Amino acid sequence: MTKLNKKLIFYIIGMLLVFNGGAMLFSSLVSLITNDGVLQEVTLSAIITIVIGYSIMILTKSNIRQINKRDGYLIVTIGWLTMVFSGMLPYYLTNSITYFPNLFFETMSGYTTTGSTILNDIEALPKSIIFWRSMTHWLGGMGIIVLAIAILPLLGIGGMQLFSAESPGTGISGDKIHPRISDTAKRLWMIYVGLTIVETLLLNLAGMSFFDAINNSMSNIASGGFSSRNASIGFWNDNPLIQYIIIVFMFLAGTNFILIYFGLTGRIKKIIQDTELKWYISFISIFTLFITIALFVSVDLTQTDVFHPQIYGKLESSFRHALFQVVAIVTTTGFVTGDFISWTPFITMFFFGIMFLGGSSGSTSGGVKILRHLILIKNGILEFKRSLHPNAIIPLRHNNSVVEKPIVIHVLAFFILYLILFIIGAGVLSLLGLDFTSAIGGAASSIGNVGPALGSLGPTSNFDSLPEMGKYWCSFLMLVGRLELFTVLILFTPYFWRDH
Repeated sequence: MTKLNKKLIFYIIGMLLVFNGGAMLFSSLVSLITNDGVLQEVTLSAIITIVIGYSIMILTKSNIRQINKRDGYLIVTIGWLTMVFSGMLPYYLTNSITYFPNLFFETMSGYTTTGSTILNDIEALPKSIIFWRSMTHWLGGMGIIVLAIAILPLLGIGGMQLFSAESPGTGISGDKIHPRISDTAKRLWMIYVGLTIVETLLLNLAGMSFFDAINNSMSNIASGGFSSRNASIGFWNDNPLIQYIIIVFMFLAGTNFILIYFGLTGRIKKIIQDTELKWYISFISIFTLFITIALFVSVDLTQTDVFHPQIYGKLESSFRHALFQVVAIVTTTGFVTGDFISWTPFITMFFFGIMFLGGSSGSTSGGVKILRHLILIKNGILEFKRSLHPNAIIPLRHNNSVVEKPIVIHVLAFFILYLILFIIGAGVLSLLGLDFTSAIGGAASSIGNVGPALGSLGPTSNFDSLPEMGKYWCSFLMLVGRLELFTVLILFTPYFWRDH
């Protein structure tokens, strides 16, 4: 095994710090425009971050630019932690959050696009800090896309290796946006920025203030969940148009970004033929139907202001809130329009189940991902056939391409490890004093980067009630889940650190 290229690792970490500090300057601009009283503090955060990052770059400048697998694993994990620790500065220097466990949790939740929060009054924060909070989502969401096409495929690791554009040897798809990774990244950045701008404009036209529109758009396109309002998107329950616009962009954020590119360039046939997209749409449609019926039949909508059935009709209210929450949980965006765990026990259990689904591969969503589920299901069905015909060669196919056996094995390993980590995660939370419902909900939400959980961590509550160790543990689960398990967990193996 090759030695670690420490200079290169630190050089890239320095670049990330400069990049993160540059992003903070946008919050400084917001502070200047809104005159929220924290311009100096936010600007100081940016300057400190940029100076430290640039200093590291100067000290570690090297001509060796080759990234090996070990370098890649460290760059991904340490890079994410670096963004988190530097991203804590604006909160701390403005006294928005001063307790370290809360600082770490909130910032980790931002960059991992989880959307869980410890804040009880978001609207009381300075405008620039609300904006920075949304910005952490936006940076983290795009980071996952760039990570998927530029670094993780080089490591040959699962999940992101299934990304259908730049994943050599997956056996799933040979489609590429562009043969050069850098050009692919630029095109995906353009789509990401474009979707954010379009949603911001549409939400503004639909009646949302520009500040609310840009914040919720950044969170939405990143499949995050931080909102500029305490009631999340429930603040606009009297404006169905706003909620339908958000639903559309949550759906797009949970779609493979390669397919969005194909759609924009007129290659509609590739979209129509994509199996994962068909199941993505099918799952959302079926789940929405179930929840709509359950709400319409079982919930007295006249007893809550959430639905406004007297204005828009009981069926429309039931459908809209069912569709919104299904898309929000499946895509792991985590926006809420109401306390879905108080509707009925069936609905609570249903939403807990779909926390394990996840959006499409190559999207900003977290979770297991639909493609992995499809491979697991198809492989299970093929095992029945192989039992009847043990000598037959029956390959597993996806999008008319054969899925190589190492990919299938890796998906199986990922799923088993995911479940084990969920069980351990829930066990640790229960040891820390959480009740059963809150423990399993908190673990599923954190590792799946969903946001709202169950019990005391439900949609109308937050994670502030977690004990100190609980906040660190959930932050760890968020990071491991966001970076596809193996990327982080491999660092805990002795083999990784041996030079051979």
